[in-house]
Amino acid sequence: MHEKRRRRPFRHLRKADRSEIGILLGRGYRPAEVATALGVSRSTVSRELRRRRRDGRYNAAAAEQKARVKRLHSKYQGMKVEALPPALREELIRELHRQRSPDEIAGRWKREGRAPLVGKDAIYRWLYSCWGNRYAYLLCTRRQRQRPHRNLPKREMIPMRIPLAMRPEAGVHGEADCFVSPRCTLTSASVAAVTERDSKYLWGTKLPNRKPRTMAGAMRALSRDVALSDLTLDNGIENRDHERFGLPAYFCDPHAPWQKPLIEQSIGLIRRWFFPKGTDLRTVTEAELQVSLRTLNGKWRKSLGYRSAYEVALERGILKQKIPDVVRGCERTPCCI
Repeated sequence: MHEKRRRRPFRHLRKADRSEIGILLGRGYRPAEVATALGVSRSTVSRELRRRRRDGRYNAAAAEQKARVKRLHSKYQGMKVEALPPALREELIRELHRQRSPDEIAGRWKREGRAPLVGKDAIYRWLYSCWGNRYAYLLCTRRQRQRPHRNLPKREMIPMRIPLAMRPEAGVHGEADCFVSPRCTLTSASVAAVTERDSKYLWGTKLPNRKPRTMAGAMRALSRDVALSDLTLDNGIENRDHERFGLPAYFCDPHAPWQKPLIEQSIGLIRRWFFPKGTDLRTVTEAELQVSLRTLNGKWRKSLGYRSAYEVALERGILKQKIPDVVRGCERTPCCI
């Protein structure tokens, strides 16, 4: 039984290949010998000669120019949606008017077995092209063109990072995170916040920046008055000096903020009640921040049996000392606790 001959992998001819084809043909080599010299299939060379030869002669420079032009015009932005049947394209536009995203439309059509199948990326390319740009305002972002990708610096790895899966079950677990000022304010002022899981007690402090050294000093100060066993952190670069926090630190998986849900929810409450997104945190004083935290800790929560986080933290011995009732230097009225 004869062994089946393996087919050569296909590749496009390059400029150097076409130059070599022209030289070898000029020296009298046959197309099959040229293909062997280039390491390509015979049909590749035969197809190249059939398409690019003119008046029986092969010119490498002219062949390269023809190939470049053909490749340039082989595809255009938005071609897949533009080539759809008119009825299907009109249905796509109607779905966009119903405030459906390209992902919704593509996923639904795939579920229904529509043909031809169009993906969300093809719909976005069509919306950002001259063919469908007049419908781009129907996107939730109202963006007329694709947002350019920034050349972000390479993220520095966190040394001695311990994954959250290795955190022991027993102990008083805390979660920590930062929330920052918007980029348009051109400031790095932020707030470091910590919460305890069982009592939901929340405390924090302002930071002039998010440098690892600044974050380490803030975490050491915040952990003095609360009896925590460890901290759960995300992979932000401000946590690079976690070994100087004064507590064992365990890290969530990358892009998994849901693994520390309580601090994410607590920051959401701070945003909702006091400092909404877009607030320049330079304008917020430390005293105002402490009053807002005190207010949240004094709220009666259903999850705590309609007790406050402050009361539960005192009962369980999480707070090392009672917090004074008055925050000096603030004109706002503190919440009763």
